Formats: sequence, structure tokens, C-alpha cells
Amino acid sequence: MPTHSGRSTDRSTDRSAGRAGVDVYLFPAVVGGGLGDIEEVLAAGRHLARAGFRPILYRDSGRPLPPSVEGPWDWPPVERRVRIERRSRAALTVSPSWGVSAGPSRPGRFGRGGPWEVESRNVEGAYGPERTLHVSLEEFARTLPARAETRERLREGGVPARAIAPRLKLAEAAKEVDAFRAAFRSFRGFDRPNVLHLFATFRPDSRFAREFPEAVQTGPLSSGRGTGPSTPGPGEPAGRREWVWYASPASAERIAPEVLAGLAGIRPRVNLYVRSPREWPSVRGRAGLRIMTKPVSPATWRSRFRRAELRIVTGSRTLLEAMEVGGPFLYFNGVLGSGAHRRLHRPEKLHAWLALAHQAGVSRTLRTDLADFARGRRVAEVVRRAARREDGWARFPRELAPLALPPDRRDAGAVVVAVARELSQPNARANAIVSRWRGSNL
Repeated sequence: MPTHSGRSTDRSTDRSAGRAGVDVYLFPAVVGGGLGDIEEVLAAGRHLARAGFRPILYRDSGRPLPPSVEGPWDWPPVERRVRIERRSRAALTVSPSWGVSAGPSRPGRFGRGGPWEVESRNVEGAYGPERTLHVSLEEFARTLPARAETRERLREGGVPARAIAPRLKLAEAAKEVDAFRAAFRSFRGFDRPNVLHLFATFRPDSRFAREFPEAVQTGPLSSGRGTGPSTPGPGEPAGRREWVWYASPASAERIAPEVLAGLAGIRPRVNLYVRSPREWPSVRGRAGLRIMTKPVSPATWRSRFRRAELRIVTGSRTLLEAMEVGGPFLYFNGVLGSGAHRRLHRPEKLHAWLALAHQAGVSRTLRTDLADFARGRRVAEVVRRAARREDGWARFPRELAPLALPPDRRDAGAVVVAVARELSQPNARANAIVSRWRGSNL
């Protein structure tokens, strides 16, 4: 990818570059600890590139990219730059949780700016705040009002179920819920009129919309790539059965022996391909198991993921990609604690899918199997049932559409493209565009 140089606010002499009417800057970074934050920005970049925009990866001279951004990733067509070259009158940036990843430093605790603070400030300085629109991709399916968010933090923090209600009352009395609401608004940058906060979900939450009217709820952000059929890799027989597991949670190894136990005796044999950031000594050397801890090229992983008979996914990106490809999947985002204190880690993505599946009439047995597997319960039994296509597994839903969303915001990728096109108009103003999207909120 070429690197361009020049004065930071110079307009390019390449007339073809300004046809789209807006310069697009991608600011990928890890926000919540998972690599999906990076992939989400790149997915938005693919949508924009397909619509005719030319994404730019601008990192100021002498500044290394944030951790993990180099990849390997399936990048959209992108130009690397160390200085800003204005080709258009306006600029659009795309980042995960702008207030965290690209927002400015501020006084007080946790006031350090994001890893893209400098570049975000420079873009706004070059084009002007009224001609710079920041698209902020917020965490998928995390659309909880402040009180519900406080309850969830207590649950995940290990407070027993019977003690959550009284603890929540204490938190309200101590103004903790109010403090969270204020902090959420502040650290997300809701006060910035040129930042469009997109909260993708399967079904919008009206309580969240009333409490945070700046938050624009949309449908999921698809990968921005095609989903055509995939062929077996070199030397692999066409009829080979294989499951793939994107096993990023550290607790995934805890259920791995039960997954293998569930696959034992299945004929034809099911091979399990695991992509993990760490070795799994407890199951090393098992027949039919391959654990890949080294980086995998995006093309290789995508091909394997698409042709898998079943996918075990985590977080939001692999869940959405499994839905996009179609076919059965299991979900495991990790568990905390053990025994009676075992609890799910960030289960809102699965809960949102289960609610959507229930609304669509998906069988109760299938929904129960998915929920139990995510909790690390009945793992071997669920795996056997899935491998044998028993009960609801024979009718796994191929497509589930988000509910209760206006047509113009059912697809987050289409929203990003629509916003870029609005901004590309000669007299467009970022503040007015953001205000319009916020004003037409649910």
C-alpha cells in the first residue's frame, strides 16, 4: 500500500480522487479487548469502498499503529498516509467507540485520549468541524439503559442472583446509576455534534433511546464482502466434515474436552479446527483436532469458515459472519467463576439472537441447546445433537432479519454509506447530518 506525503492541508491534484466528494479515514483499534473492534471498522471500510469511496489509513508521521492493527487483516482497498492530503471538501472518519478510541484527552481520571486522538484532531483541523463527520461504531447489542447496565455489571462482577436486587437499590440510593449515566454520556462523546454514534443491534430498545437520544440504533453491520460458495483447500477431500471454532475466550479450553467427547463416535468423523491465541495442553494430540495459534491469512480463514459444517463463534463479529454465511453455529463467549458461581461473560449478543429466534418461531429445543452450550452446560450432549442434526438442528434458521427498525437503518453498512453520500453534497454540514439522524431516532 503506497504512502503519500505532502503538506498536511494541501488539496490533491488527482481530480479523479475527489469524485466521491468526501475523504474517508479509517481508525481501527481494539477497544473492548477483542479484535472484532478492528474488523468492524474494516467492514465499514469495505461497504464504503464498494460504494465508490477510497478509504485512507492515515497515521501521523513517526507514530506506530495501535496494537494489532497491522494484522493480518482482510483490508478493503486503502491508501496509507503519514500526512493529510485534502482531495475533497469534507472528511468522514470511522472508528470503534470514537470517544474511547479517537476522542481528545480531558482533565481528571481516565482522561487520556484515544490511540487515534492525534489523527482525529488533525483531520478535523484540516477540513473544519462542520465538514468533518465522525462515525462511531459502538458495541454490538449493548443497548442497555443505565439501570439495566448497572444490574448487568453487578451480575458479571459476581454478585449472586438473589443479592442483585438489594444491591441495585443501594447503587441507586448512592447515585451510582446516575454516575454511570453521566460517565457513559461523557466518555462516548455524546456532547459532540459532529459524531454519529451507531449502536447496531437485532432489535432496538426504546428505553435506551429515550435515555440516550444521541444514540442511533441500527441493524447489524455485515462483513461487506460476498458470501459465495467456498471450495476445499489443497489436498482436502470434498466430503470431509469439519467444524471450526474461533476460540478467543481463555475459558474455551475448559469446555474443549466435552466438545471432543460429543464428537467422539460420530460417523463420518467430524474434524475440529480451532483458532486460538493460546495452546490447549489439556487436549493436545487428540485425533481429529487441530489447534492453530499462529496468525492465519484472512483468505485461508474465510474459506475454512465458510465451508465448515458448523461454526463455534464468540463475541459479535464471528456471530454476525456465521449468520451471514448461513448454517448452524454454536456460541461461546466465555464464562467466569466456577460451580454455583459460574456466570456468562457479556451474554447480551447471544440473548439478543435468542430473542430474535424466539420471535421468528425457531424451535425451543434448539434455543435451549444454544443457551446451555454458551453457559458451558450439557456441552457434549448439545454437540452430539448438533452433529446428528437432531430435533431443531435439522431446521437451523438460515436467515433472521432484525426487527422493528425503519428500512433506512436495518443495515449499519448502508447507514454509513448513506451518511457519507449526504456529507459529499456541496453544502452539507456534519452537524446538520448528525442532528437529522438523531432527530429521526426511535
